[in-house]
Amino acid sequence: MSVSAAVTGGTATVFGGAGFIGRYIVKRLAARGFVVRVAGRDPERALALKPMGVPGQIVPVRASVTDPRAVAAAVAGASVVVNCVGILFESAGARFAAVQGEAPGIVGRAAAEAAVARVIHLSAIGADASSPSVYARTKAAGEAALRAAFPAATILRPSIVFGPEDGFFNRFGALARLLPVLPVYGGGRTRFQPVYVGDVADAVIAVLDRPESAGRTYELGGPRVYTFRELIEYILAETGRRRLILDLPFSVGALQARLFELLPRPPLTRDQLLLLQRDNVVSEGALTFSDLGITPKALEAIVPSYLVQYRAGGRRLAA
Repeated sequence: MSVSAAVTGGTATVFGGAGFIGRYIVKRLAARGFVVRVAGRDPERALALKPMGVPGQIVPVRASVTDPRAVAAAVAGASVVVNCVGILFESAGARFAAVQGEAPGIVGRAAAEAAVARVIHLSAIGADASSPSVYARTKAAGEAALRAAFPAATILRPSIVFGPEDGFFNRFGALARLLPVLPVYGGGRTRFQPVYVGDVADAVIAVLDRPESAGRTYELGGPRVYTFRELIEYILAETGRRRLILDLPFSVGALQARLFELLPRPPLTRDQLLLLQRDNVVSEGALTFSDLGITPKALEAIVPSYLVQYRAGGRRLAA
């Protein structure tokens, strides 16, 4: 199938489809009539997605994105491949170089060999080969590897993504409930452009409807830019918590992160602190939501519906 036409129906493979962003993409692809293979290391995580489609439409597949043979099997016969696998910190079984630097190339080569029509890759604003952050450097390396293998791939780079299952507003909402003090580093001046997870998933569908998006990169940010401190203040206001916001230098944060990194799921790493030293906003002149015909939603329209659970006496969201 040529990229000169929009892609509808057939089979779509979504690597990381059971994750936070992936499940929204799976839902939209199913609504468009695709049979969706949800590929990941643990296919049981995808079982909860089956109600998003009719019987047999959502198909869990065991496939690590770093395993070339498993990836090739997962994309065979697919017309669309979406990769939204990424990690925020390293563990024994998941290294930045393999998951973010090498895997996109593996997906691209398999998609090219399988004559897949469209490949869409979820990267991140801040992907930069010269960044001091390993996360950002491997994001850039992954984009380059994918482009070399599948030049027509479309890359989407979101800023920080929010939604009911997110790891940002939920994390700080929970911390505000437990701690009397919330730290911000470097004055909390780092700027973010939070983007709704549903809008990111809509961007995937918009790409499929626009043949001209092949080979292009889009930076996805919400309608407003906030500093890190402003986001913390917003969370406190929405949860009705009065907490001290403590400004700490990045050097102190690095010492704290060194200790946190001993935990299985560290709340902060030294690499994340390096990311915090650069703004995470849409670049001037970049292709954006507007080029995909999407008006992004403001966080004020979405976030209060799930931050309410962190208020005193607030309800918890249903599982």
